[in-house]
Amino acid sequence: MKYYIIAGEASGDLHGSNLIKALLTKDKDADIRCWGGDLMQNAGGTLVKHYKEMAFMGFIEVILNITAIFKNIKFCKNDIEKFSPDAIIFIDYSGFNLKIAEWAKKNNFKTNYYISPQIWASREGRIEKIKRDIDAMHVILPFEKEFYEVKHNFPVHFVGHPLIDAISTRKITSENTFRDENNLGEKPIIALLPGSRKQEVQKMLNIMLSIVPYYPNYQFVIAGAPSLENDFYATFLQNPNIAFVKNKTYDLLTYATAAMVTSGTATLETALFKVPQVVCYKANWISYQIAKRIITLEYISLVNLILKKEVVKELIQDDLNTKNLKSELEKILNGSYRDQLIQDYQLLEKKLGGQGASEKVAELILKNT
Repeated sequence: MKYYIIAGEASGDLHGSNLIKALLTKDKDADIRCWGGDLMQNAGGTLVKHYKEMAFMGFIEVILNITAIFKNIKFCKNDIEKFSPDAIIFIDYSGFNLKIAEWAKKNNFKTNYYISPQIWASREGRIEKIKRDIDAMHVILPFEKEFYEVKHNFPVHFVGHPLIDAISTRKITSENTFRDENNLGEKPIIALLPGSRKQEVQKMLNIMLSIVPYYPNYQFVIAGAPSLENDFYATFLQNPNIAFVKNKTYDLLTYATAAMVTSGTATLETALFKVPQVVCYKANWISYQIAKRIITLEYISLVNLILKKEVVKELIQDDLNTKNLKSELEKILNGSYRDQLIQDYQLLEKKLGGQGASEKVAELILKNT
């Protein structure tokens, strides 16, 4: 069969690559065309457009790039029409994907959504578009099944979280090798995960690095995003106690003592590696004011949302400053607070279900196409 997969971010590229591998295993004649990144291409998909060309963050940034977005939508529709897939699979990236889904449904393509738009966080009214345009929804968070089926009477499949698979199947680099290859000394590591888009990294990283002088006995290591060039990070590496690694985030989290993490999927990854963390988020003022009025959640991190309580500290907007970061980092480096965090992480992992999310999705798509 022919499959068309659309992912628009680094996390979607990761999960899309594992889905491609599963589809190719279960369907020997699979022909897969995709929007995503290097991982999806390396897994066996024919890459149409790289997510680096589509990474627009926040309301203002979207408006400034609206012409490029509309060109991408038109190009995508034309490409799907020429390819004529048996199934289209949307991975997150809701602003773009729901527009394509509406057109695809009208043109009688089979539509699957893997990794739901976060309509439980904002703009819940989009449920009507999902009901109308999506044939099958595959969700990865335990509370999403109840949200869709109980609150909105829309059947979905809970397949477990694909990060469980991504982490469990990773190639493990020894700590000595990891430190040697990346010129890291023997000091304990504090990992910095400032995001994957240029705008958010610029907002977040300088604030994170402001606490470096207070911790001379630790080394701070920045996890470079695959979507950004190494040169972009050069201005942040002036202090000898600050290091940089690229495409080594899982190795970094394996050996980190603590982490400061920009809100998003990375907060969940950090928790699954059992690394105590402080969650950080700061947007431009206008984008934040808009978001504050449409987001209905009590928490912004997936860790807290899944466990339905404040497990990790969230420093948002003006609360994200040197003083607060230093205070929260002190708590997670030592003592009972750190121990409790790790216990909560273990409960979190149980709630996410077992391994095999990609295989389950592939089986469901094959069965229902």
